Amino acid sequence: MIADRRRFLHATGGAFAALAASGCVRAGLGSSAAAADVYGPLMPDPKGLIDLPAGFSYRVISSLGEAMSDGGTVPDRADGMGCFDLGGGKLALVRNHELQAKHDGGGASGRAYDTVAKSLIPLPGGTTTLVLDAETLAVERQFRSLSGTIRNCAGGITPWGSWLTCEEDVSGPGRGQNKQHGWVFEVPASATGPVDPVPLKALGRFNHEAACVDPATGIVYETEDREDSLLYRFIPNQPGNLAAGGKLQALAIDGMPDSRNWRGAAFAPQSWQAVRWIDLDNVEAPDDDLRKRGAAAGATLFARGEGIWMGDGELYFCCTSGGAAKLGQIFRLRPQSAAPDRLQLFFESTSIEQFNYGDNLVIAPNGHLIVCEDAYTDEVANRLIGLTPAGEPYVLAFTPVQTEWAGACFSPDGRTLFVNLYSPTKTVAITGPWAA
Repeated sequence: MIADRRRFLHATGGAFAALAASGCVRAGLGSSAAAADVYGPLMPDPKGLIDLPAGFSYRVISSLGEAMSDGGTVPDRADGMGCFDLGGGKLALVRNHELQAKHDGGGASGRAYDTVAKSLIPLPGGTTTLVLDAETLAVERQFRSLSGTIRNCAGGITPWGSWLTCEEDVSGPGRGQNKQHGWVFEVPASATGPVDPVPLKALGRFNHEAACVDPATGIVYETEDREDSLLYRFIPNQPGNLAAGGKLQALAIDGMPDSRNWRGAAFAPQSWQAVRWIDLDNVEAPDDDLRKRGAAAGATLFARGEGIWMGDGELYFCCTSGGAAKLGQIFRLRPQSAAPDRLQLFFESTSIEQFNYGDNLVIAPNGHLIVCEDAYTDEVANRLIGLTPAGEPYVLAFTPVQTEWAGACFSPDGRTLFVNLYSPTKTVAITGPWAA
């Protein structure tokens, strides 16, 4: 979606076109290019929307333009998403919408952080919440839960039952809005309407992508979608109360200022490095220079940090254009209390058959990673890619629709994967043998 990505894909268009001509775009990349045979080949979808392995099925539970319970309609550009157990047999999906001032917000209303310049119309970015029956997955209500933000890209769930929604936009007054943007906002899963839109400024102002929380410490880890991004962590003054402030830091590897491997394999795949954390100041960064100041102080660069997800004592995050082939990397960070934290380059793609521009990711019930591809080109459509604990990639799902996958998250019981097709918005529920 950004210029650098399009330039890269345009430069490699000849290779993609050759794949298309040979039939590899749908048949090869969609079914047989897996390095690991976990669920078997994909079965063609008679509806032409999502190919899945045998034993899996999907249903669309929400689509662009549908009427919502608050009088609005489902907005477009569905991105990051989290799933929560509300109790009483109900689930909540809190879903981001990566919208800017020029986009239709589906009738966004309620308390808004900011408005379209010189008007009272809320900026269209924000979140919608879907309340579902946990057994049937029927949508009982859907409504706006955050209004007046810009380009809510990804985010992350918290252990205390809320969604951290992140603005991937650092524009300020005079560009279609009235306030500074580039913040994280918190949306309780239990909200029944638009929440009070309070920016969590201590978490930093930058081109936010995603966040996750370590339940053992309350520390928040944050990714940044820039070619020269950093990995951040926020140590709260009061775990569970992010509005109470805290300390923002950036990850550093001594002797390795750059993890991107663009100029040689400085960070070898599957290898581990000890890390330290650098304190950052002036974190509200009115000049959008937080990453530059962090790098100057010794922080390590990453190639477009994207999805991040907390597992059992460790977390994974995706770097969309990292690696020698610039097709994507996945890192694993292991926080430690009695020794320096450790970072592993878990996977680096060497071909589009393996992995092509990963974005949001989630850990499946069987311990595999599920990664949403986000490559925009006319020749190759996107897939859901699985990675085994050994780092072996396989194709889990394919869509011929020219859009990205986003917002992958599991129901608390692990039976259902919820995921978005970005535009036109479709939120789907995929069921199957996830524990296999």
